[in-house]
Amino acid sequence: MPEDQKPLPVSSSTPPQFPPEQRRLFREVLDLLNRSGVPYVVSGAFALHAHTGIWRDTKDLDVFITPQNVDRALHELGSAGFECEVRDPVWLAKAHRDDFYVDLITGMSNGVITVDDSWIERGRVEVIMDISSRVLAAEELIASKLFVTRRERFDGADIAHVIHGTRGNLEWDRLLSLAGDHWEVLLWSLLLFRYCYPMHSDYVPRAIWNDLLGRLQNEISYGHRKQPFRGSLIDSKMFAIDVKEWGMQDLERAFRERREPKIATCALPLNKSATTKEEDSAA
Repeated sequence: MPEDQKPLPVSSSTPPQFPPEQRRLFREVLDLLNRSGVPYVVSGAFALHAHTGIWRDTKDLDVFITPQNVDRALHELGSAGFECEVRDPVWLAKAHRDDFYVDLITGMSNGVITVDDSWIERGRVEVIMDISSRVLAAEELIASKLFVTRRERFDGADIAHVIHGTRGNLEWDRLLSLAGDHWEVLLWSLLLFRYCYPMHSDYVPRAIWNDLLGRLQNEISYGHRKQPFRGSLIDSKMFAIDVKEWGMQDLERAFRERREPKIATCALPLNKSATTKEEDSAA
């Protein structure tokens, strides 16, 4: 079924009924990565459940991994009989068997955020499909969703649920560091949380509100004329007219071009395919 015809997920605490073959495949992948010593951390539906209690049906196992370790993971998976491809060298490789996929994610599709060793080290130990694994920490989970802001997919509700699910017990300095120069996107997410949960505004520390709102006021007063157009980082399709017809800077292209290291297509096992498609939205 085409993506645009699939029913949208409805938030629920009811666990999905994973088919036995999917459970076996996910267990095999996690056990393989554990035994091979490839550093990884699980994100996606399993990380969302760990921090919020929300379950989401999925055919994909999302694994965050550093760009430097993708080649090792692909060779291990290829040797185990998976079909492998580099879908986008900026951020995504895939391995699949039958209808089930493993996504190897090294950052955001717009090139703004890259997974490094600290993302793996900060993951907390969880049991997934009976296999001991590391699950993405709440701060990195939020950061991974900051730019999932496209018309066809928006993860703002997930961020709000992570803040609510953790009751704001986050390492806020870490989150600010991960957002970096893109702190306004974080503030946008926090305002959405506050709008949805006004009775829990205190889950975001007053110091964080003061810091970000103070930065915003300062930028509005003094700095906005110096800043480039950034719409393509949010949604390159919806803001295409700004770049292609109005002559504004394509910041997404600039970030993607300077993202290093990229996933090397030579990392693929022999007789496996390599593509450089950008048809997937961010994870």
